[in-house]
Amino acid sequence: MQTYHDLPDPPFTSPSNLTIGNFDGVHLGHQALIRALIADARAAGRQAGVLTFHPHPAAVLRPNPDHRYLTTVDQRLAVFEQLGLDFAIVYPFSRATAATPAREFMAQLHASLDLESLWVGPDFALGRNREGNVEALRAFGATDGYTVHTIDPHLLGDGEVRSGRIRNDLLAGDVEGAAEQLGRLYEVDGEVVDGAHRGRTIGFPTANLDVPADRLVPANGVYATWATVDGQRHASVTNIGVRPSFDNGQRTVETHLLDFQGDLYGQHLILEFVARLRPEMRFPSVDALREQIARDVEAARGLLQDGP
Repeated sequence: MQTYHDLPDPPFTSPSNLTIGNFDGVHLGHQALIRALIADARAAGRQAGVLTFHPHPAAVLRPNPDHRYLTTVDQRLAVFEQLGLDFAIVYPFSRATAATPAREFMAQLHASLDLESLWVGPDFALGRNREGNVEALRAFGATDGYTVHTIDPHLLGDGEVRSGRIRNDLLAGDVEGAAEQLGRLYEVDGEVVDGAHRGRTIGFPTANLDVPADRLVPANGVYATWATVDGQRHASVTNIGVRPSFDNGQRTVETHLLDFQGDLYGQHLILEFVARLRPEMRFPSVDALREQIARDVEAARGLLQDGP
């Protein structure tokens, strides 16, 4: 898959199918749209691609320190490639982008990508004041020579699969519900940094993960997880929270790798969340905490024993 960080220059010389959006999470709904686009492109002998905005328009237009991403740009690109796309454009979103008339923006895409087929959701809109809705895009396409296709939202359980629904599940600690909608386990990653070393003193050493501030971390609690370091995947138990049994300090993400010996400081670690074992709790003594962690480890073993 070819990746661009703006519109390609020189322009494409072969026709393309395209979808446009934020695609944060690249969930099952996004995947269904992309697969339909790819199938049509293959049948017509066209390239298949995606244009994803970064930063998220909401982070630019309605700055909020609480906005958190479900995926990094690199994670999004990895899923796009797995799905079989030929190209991906990471388009820099700014206030100038938001102020661009929809007609002008689509004309740029048509000229740059030799656009013949655009695929979007039924409530999609782009451009200044979201004026480029599906009806308007079809009018533009009729003039410029491309078609516009929509697919219905992907339904799961009692509602549509949406990034906002996934965020709500994660903020409630429902990592299993989030995984159902993503089609894969939810993950965060970061560098292992020095911590307070309390886990080591009670027999359960932990790796303290420095997760970027703009990533969404699930609700406080204890989780069965998979931890990947240096290409090796390990069963693990992860605690997210403020350590109420000690200091109620800064929120941390700490993971204990089962049956692991070694120094992880400075290494890049990926955590995949399988299930929430319990909420974060305050214990009356270190012994009580140690006994509960032992139970957490056994519960995690039971959940993870069949492998990833």
